[in-house]
Amino acid sequence: MSSNKKYNIITLCGSIKFKNEFIKVQERLTLEGNIVFKPNFFNNIKKDEIDEKTKKMLDEMHRQKINMSDEIYVINLGGYIGESTKSEIEYAQEKEKKISYLESIK
Repeated sequence: MSSNKKYNIITLCGSIKFKNEFIKVQERLTLEGNIVFKPNFFNNIKKDEIDEKTKKMLDEMHRQKINMSDEIYVINLGGYIGESTKSEIEYAQEKEKKISYLESIK
């Protein structure tokens, strides 16, 4: 079963406090025929327990996911877009990536 179809690659961006929404969106976009990257979620580590060096590494990894993607999809539940997500949107704009949002922007 060999196919030459190129699947659209999408990186999800948004606050990790919306973990459940990330999972729902990832499932939907995958079933629509996309390859989906999401941020790393940790069950046993709290955000404030991650040191600056590790945080920087995780941010760099996420930007590499954006580099590999055709598009980013912003999880902006309730219209919320935090500072990290704003910087990811700006980065995606610089890289001329398509940007989609869960909820329309006002």
